[in-house]
Amino acid sequence: MTKSFGRSALLAAGLLGLAIALPGPAGAVGGDPRETLTPPPPPPPPRPAPTQNNTTKKPPEKKSEQQLRDGYKAAYVMIYDQHNYVAGIDKLKSLGRDDWADVANLIGYSSRKLGRYDDAKLWYEKALAADPNHARTWSYYGMWHAEQGNLLKARDFLAKVETLCGTACKEYVELKGVIEGTRVY
Repeated sequence: MTKSFGRSALLAAGLLGLAIALPGPAGAVGGDPRETLTPPPPPPPPRPAPTQNNTTKKPPEKKSEQQLRDGYKAAYVMIYDQHNYVAGIDKLKSLGRDDWADVANLIGYSSRKLGRYDDAKLWYEKALAADPNHARTWSYYGMWHAEQGNLLKARDFLAKVETLCGTACKEYVELKGVIEGTRVY
């Protein structure tokens, strides 16, 4: 009985370890395993509807987390696969969740690709305010600085990315390449 119990316990521990180690479907984005989503922040508290002549406006319908993820994935395809930055920005803004670092960062990226550098800067800062450890934003914002000719600041951002995810992560490799002039992103 002790031998059987030991095997069962060992099997259960192994399965638990495997379940913890494997990424779940919530982190997958549009089939691209290189990109993961951070969980969206909780929705903002509802505001009281303004009243006028004793009538109240119906508050806008809240999107579920799944609707947010689906909308983000659709915008992701528009931006990265189709290079349709304007439509991607519109899609992201329609989600009503620009307090989500992934959304704000992707709006910043799209704005940068459109040459709207002031807008891009604002969106990158908004993304970092939402999640100060968002490595993708630090990397893209570092690229923004490199494109502006501020390589010193870009290197500072590269060091930040290294502290967040090391030197082998995509965010580090891409930003380092931009700084060295071997990559355009």
